[in-house]
Amino acid sequence: MKTAVWLYLFLFVAFFDLHAQYPMLTPFAVSLGAAPSFIGLVMGMYSLTHLPGNLIAGIAVDRKGSRLFIALSLIGAGILLLFQARVTDPWQLLYIRSLSGFVLAFLSPACMSLLARLAKNHIQQGKLMAGNGLVHTVASVVSPAAGAILAAKLGFSQSFALLGWVLLVTGILSLWFVKEPAIEPQPAAGEKKPAGASAPAADPHAPDENTQAPAAGGFPWAVFILPIGMACAQGILAFELPLRGTDAATIMSTGILFSIISLGSLVTLGLLFLNRYLPYFRTVIGVMLLAICYYGLASDWPVPLLALLFVIGMAKGVIFPAMTSFLLQLSGPSRYGRTFSILSISLSIGAFLGPVAAGAVREHFSPYFLSFIALMIALTFLFPRAAFKSNWNPGAALPPHAH
Repeated sequence: MKTAVWLYLFLFVAFFDLHAQYPMLTPFAVSLGAAPSFIGLVMGMYSLTHLPGNLIAGIAVDRKGSRLFIALSLIGAGILLLFQARVTDPWQLLYIRSLSGFVLAFLSPACMSLLARLAKNHIQQGKLMAGNGLVHTVASVVSPAAGAILAAKLGFSQSFALLGWVLLVTGILSLWFVKEPAIEPQPAAGEKKPAGASAPAADPHAPDENTQAPAAGGFPWAVFILPIGMACAQGILAFELPLRGTDAATIMSTGILFSIISLGSLVTLGLLFLNRYLPYFRTVIGVMLLAICYYGLASDWPVPLLALLFVIGMAKGVIFPAMTSFLLQLSGPSRYGRTFSILSISLSIGAFLGPVAAGAVREHFSPYFLSFIALMIALTFLFPRAAFKSNWNPGAALPPHAH
């Protein structure tokens, strides 16, 4: 598992580097003379340019492996940050952020596909995905504050340059320390085993040969409504919380509120025994809990805001690793790259739709109702079916991987 440890380290550096930019981007754009509407365009273009990158990444990662795409994505993002440190007008910032969205679209499918291929069984796969969520959450807790301190001490340009060099060096190092798992050769259909080769002993716990791949009925594509609904709700929360006020004290308290959400996620991400339970059940329970919390926010329940946000974080800590394991269970090993590519596309669509919809309705009713509705719609597409339980045998070894 050395590769997993190195991958987590590089992922932490990458997530830390990218999240550290969040408190800098808006004031940096304002300092360049950008209007609020243009700043919204800059933020939106980053998500939109993720889409073509995700589409290319899915097939490319399945065919070529993850290592090269991880390195090139990090190196490309680092170079673009070095250019970002030198921009002098808002249009240059728009172009660079658009290119960054495309380049970084390869990182998540490549990393998650590699983590999935490192696992030997479904429990280990769930733990690796929970580890990815844990790394992401820890980075998201500490990096915004670090970015704000960097900007205060060094200024925007030097901060972007420093972050760019960190990403660049991380990408180069990943070429040496991130290794693809060995690919076991699989005999062609109808090919006989060599004479004298003994058949392996039957494993009573192993899944049947016919359950090693996706069901013949086809992949249930409707499950990707779930990440769209999740990202939409998350985008609405990220849009609404900072609008509580613009004075220094409110901005500081808003940062604390986001940290409370991340701390809630850390609590449930650390409960590794949850990975022994069927991903479908974990996903449904987590989404129901999350929807209840958003309904509480929309209805102004007499519950402390900190408590609701902490439970939202706990629900997210259950959902994201469960949702990832659920999609892996449905897809089969030969389609990991494409599955994570479509997952990234779905998250990008939801992240774009959420804030736009919230801005359109907040004068009429609480945008948190939209979060509740989006999650309940996602739940309706997760009505129980046999496919959601097939391919799940926690202790059984996964089939060999092939590109």
